[in-house]
Amino acid sequence: MKKQAQAGKETFGLIIGTRAYFNSELAIDVRKTLLEELEKAGYGYVILDECDTPTGGSMETVEDGKKCAALFRANREEIDGIIVSLPNFGFEVGIINAISRAELHVPVLVQACDDQNDKVDLDSRRDAFCGKISVCNNLYQYGIPFTDTTFHTYSIHSELLMKDINKFAAICRVVRKLTHARIGQIGTRPLGFNTCRYSEKLLQASGITVVPVDMSEIIFNARKIDNDAAALKAKMEEISDYAKVPEAYREKLAVQAKFGLAVEQWIEANEVDATAIQCWDSLEQNYGCAACVTMSMLGEKLIPCACETDVAGAVSMYALSLAAGKPSTLLDWNNNFAEDRNKCVCTHCGNAPKSFVKNDLKLGPLGVLGRTLGKVNTFGAVYGKCTEGDFTYFRISTDDTLGCIKSYLGKGELTNDPYGMDGCIAVTHVNDLQTLMKFICKNGFEHHVAMVRTDVVDILREAVGNYLGWDLYVHE
Repeated sequence: MKKQAQAGKETFGLIIGTRAYFNSELAIDVRKTLLEELEKAGYGYVILDECDTPTGGSMETVEDGKKCAALFRANREEIDGIIVSLPNFGFEVGIINAISRAELHVPVLVQACDDQNDKVDLDSRRDAFCGKISVCNNLYQYGIPFTDTTFHTYSIHSELLMKDINKFAAICRVVRKLTHARIGQIGTRPLGFNTCRYSEKLLQASGITVVPVDMSEIIFNARKIDNDAAALKAKMEEISDYAKVPEAYREKLAVQAKFGLAVEQWIEANEVDATAIQCWDSLEQNYGCAACVTMSMLGEKLIPCACETDVAGAVSMYALSLAAGKPSTLLDWNNNFAEDRNKCVCTHCGNAPKSFVKNDLKLGPLGVLGRTLGKVNTFGAVYGKCTEGDFTYFRISTDDTLGCIKSYLGKGELTNDPYGMDGCIAVTHVNDLQTLMKFICKNGFEHHVAMVRTDVVDILREAVGNYLGWDLYVHE
């Protein structure tokens, strides 16, 4: 039995467990409720038909498990995760055979149902509290990572059910899309940024493919766009609607729009999910604009763009966007905030998506490079201050010395404190910031950090630490 997911929603392989000593009618009610809730939320599912097993589609025996495994294998391209629901004790033999034989290697959620104190006779009792421990023990023995629910058991009619499933869907999305990600590298690493070195091979070992292109190809494609092209005019209008273009730089708008078009066309042609761009200083010297507004606009469309060809930073941004379903940005841990040791000013020249700033955006020249290369050649930076609110920060690094991908994760608050610098400014508050800075420095992390404007710590903790197997430090 199969139900197609709505666009952008995940599809789950479903396992309803049961055991002969217990009333299988309890499993029929749980199956019905679970399918109704998934359909209401737009999720797809793959599950045995009711006639496929003696217990109405629930699973108990090895034969039941083999049938389920065959069904899952036939739909492996669509299944993002597996949900195991235990209406009663459940028989671990059928369940573990279904998951292990299917060999999908996707996240697994284990949910179990409450008993009611006045319904513990032989026809009504569930014992799923105990059965869940047995199922999880089998998953552990087989080396299959899994995700737990908020409480060990709860009613199938609890609001926690969809809360846990929605969180699990985000975990599945991060795992599936990161392990099939294509990260564009537009241009080479700038000379002065050894910190942005990374290992393609370590990324590829996790399924992440780097797609490189020389900046000269992008510049060539931008320059050959006809001045009267409808796509160019549309892009110029899009930029003007996105941010205010000062009259002094109006003549640079077409140059900026051509670059944006060339980047977008390359991204589409190469099926790229996120990019890292050589944003200085070849582009400014050889073409005559900054990359910032293009990066900002793409980020707002959930195509993260990292500065300074920071490919590991782009992966970090993509992970956050997948977890949150919202735009992410990349900033420097840049300045202390007077003597408040739990505050830090995070900034970049002007690449943050519009939703980070939320007020009227203005375009202008790059501050630092504008002094040496000329303001007219560095036009395209986004000016704005990030508004207050919660945020999650995340960073991966490919450590060649240790032969692993390592990462750190945490949350903080964007404040409304004023700060007199150009570019995209974010004054942040992070509990025990000094310990975090010591961890970053001692473990050789880069000065860039990815951020998203919501709390997705639990989602990434599970996706990165439990399923991807990357070294992870969570800063509490």
